[in-house]
Amino acid sequence: MLSLLLLVCVTSSLGAPVNILNSWNGGFQGTFTVHADHAVHGWKAHLTFDKPIDSLEIWKATVVSHSPTEWVVKNMPWDADLKPGEDLVIEFIGHMSGDQAPQSTYVIEGAGAGSSSGTIGTGGTGSGTTGSATQAPNQANTQPPAAHTGNPITPGSSSTGGSAMKYDYGKALGLSILFFDAQRSGKLPANNPIPWRGDSAVNDNDQGHDLSGGWYDAGDHVKFNLPMAFSTWVLEWGMLKFKDGYEAAGQLDMACDMIKWPLEYFLKCWVPSKNTLYVQVGDGNSDHSFWGRPENMNMARPAFKVTPSCKGSDVAGDTVSALAAGYLVFKDVCQDTAFASKLLTAAKSLYTFTKSNRGIYTQCVNAAAQFYSSSGEKDEVATAAAWMYKATQEDKYLTDAKSLYPAGTPWGFAWNDANSGAALLLYEATKDDTYKRDIEAFVKSYLPGGGIQTTPCGLAWRDQWGPNRYAANAAFIAAIAAEEGIEPDSFKNFAMSQINYLLGDNKYHMSYEIGFGSKFPQHPHHRGSSCPTTTTQCSIGDPGPNPNVLKGGLVGGPDNGDNYDDRRDDYVKNEVACDYNAGFQSALAGLRHFAANNALPPAPTSKC
Repeated sequence: MLSLLLLVCVTSSLGAPVNILNSWNGGFQGTFTVHADHAVHGWKAHLTFDKPIDSLEIWKATVVSHSPTEWVVKNMPWDADLKPGEDLVIEFIGHMSGDQAPQSTYVIEGAGAGSSSGTIGTGGTGSGTTGSATQAPNQANTQPPAAHTGNPITPGSSSTGGSAMKYDYGKALGLSILFFDAQRSGKLPANNPIPWRGDSAVNDNDQGHDLSGGWYDAGDHVKFNLPMAFSTWVLEWGMLKFKDGYEAAGQLDMACDMIKWPLEYFLKCWVPSKNTLYVQVGDGNSDHSFWGRPENMNMARPAFKVTPSCKGSDVAGDTVSALAAGYLVFKDVCQDTAFASKLLTAAKSLYTFTKSNRGIYTQCVNAAAQFYSSSGEKDEVATAAAWMYKATQEDKYLTDAKSLYPAGTPWGFAWNDANSGAALLLYEATKDDTYKRDIEAFVKSYLPGGGIQTTPCGLAWRDQWGPNRYAANAAFIAAIAAEEGIEPDSFKNFAMSQINYLLGDNKYHMSYEIGFGSKFPQHPHHRGSSCPTTTTQCSIGDPGPNPNVLKGGLVGGPDNGDNYDDRRDDYVKNEVACDYNAGFQSALAGLRHFAANNALPPAPTSKC
């Protein structure tokens, strides 16, 4: 087994065609494949285009350098290692002028004589190896070819319902709120509902500026504001759109308490007098070397910020969205007008900062790049503008949102891709068919036969890293779209099929949400949950189930064959994260809303 992948220089003339799936005015979607014929520990790809590309959004890789026509990307930490014979399909979206996708080739740097399909070989010549994906015709506004065939969900134009819930969506929603409460950092309130959590990181600060509070990101104890802010506005959207779902579940007060926590933290992070937005507290590498409860941390916790000299409109834009949506939540749902006013004031000044300081934050904040490398910022700024319009009804924000909106079919809806959210917010505001078409295309790409693989048991499997999250987020987008009258029956059925899979319609007839039902993960990759409160010493390898039940946590999920291992050391399948639960919780609220309004179709038949 090779312990090192030898990298060699290659030239673009060796490249083979990129697979162009889709194109539209201003952008295109493509894929290339990395194939390993031996054990690989790191890879790099050169993408060459026959005309300039303005920006590149890519999810399983990060851009390391580029010119207008050549972009070099390398693996992310979690996909550096490839087994012999393994294929890794890399998807990306390019933004450029015009509506014709460029001709594009790619080359994989590797050690070997070179072969087809992007092979990284074992030969000793040291030559570069090329990809061999087949180029599809450039067709504007088309869907990617199907990766998996199955019975498609029949589209519907009318909304029927009145069926009973197969699973108790309200109970699952209440558990999810407890997960976010378990992620709290700082001095906990007297009504803390998590008995095994205590005060932690109460001294988070930067030169005396208080940065305590917020949510720990996942199974670790870093506060990454990009996914935290994304999670916050997705949760707020669910509270606004499906308030009666929360009321029917008896969880509205708990939700208001839950969502106030990150908002109070964001108000600390934004310092308008200094044009400074703090975007991270804690160092990922030193944090990951510690397996223990947050209450027992003693490592240094540096703070990182964006400023006019270190731009970050992606993380700033998501924070604007969280504050603006929070204003609406506390004005209209949680009935706290004084707090709502603070949020709107902060959102307005932060939006001005965001618009004036455009840039990708991980190109400056290196401490975040290894963990949450951002591939673009236009989607977050467009979404921020759309939320500002929704909060203020001022036309200048709508004008910004329209001009910034990146059209097309997004790869997914997640912390690094807010496009679907922007499309739905713009459709709500304008009823313009342009946005409706993009929403329909996105949801249909997740339906069986729509281009994204469906597991044998029915999960829309977008990626090995958090597939449950991507399916739940797509379910939320489908629920919002259905509420807006976009293919309501079809999209409700899809949302139910995904949420029901997560709650029990799967190979193991278990819930992937901890604490729901009688069978759920016992060993989530989560330090606080896995460590007894009676000791300061614990290990990822400690035997037995986690001593503290992380109620409501949604684990990463199965592989593309529905196979899942309940192992604490498997952070791919069994970690939890705030952004894993955000769309999941809001989708649950949507389904509970449909049930409360006699508008829930019959549950789709389980495939397993």
